[in-house]
Amino acid sequence: QVQLVQSGGDLVQAGGSLRLSCTASGSISSIKFMAWYRQPPEKQREWVASIGTSGNTIYADSVKGRFTISGDRAKNTWYLQMNSLKPEDTAVYYCSARLSSGIDSWGQGTQVTVSS
Repeated sequence: QVQLVQSGGDLVQAGGSLRLSCTASGSISSIKFMAWYRQPPEKQREWVASIGTSGNTIYADSVKGRFTISGDRAKNTWYLQMNSLKPEDTAVYYCSARLSSGIDSWGQGTQVTVSS
């Protein structure tokens, strides 16, 4: 099993930046890839970005060019750097680890609010 603890959510003005962190513990070697998701108010959870063990990354079109997913395996921590934030980026953000067993582990979620 893998446990994920998130940090970094905040209230920020449009155009600002935030960095979210997600620190893993437990069976780290079982992680196949990490992802960030978000759930805007009164909407369904949506995928934001993913990073594989080789460092390859993919992004949702809505955040491409503004968000960057990265990882520091030495610290067992993954990040989501969010730049040029927009009010529509307001959401609860979750990190997720896909394990070799096929199970997904989830962080507790962190609120990001972007004011106009």
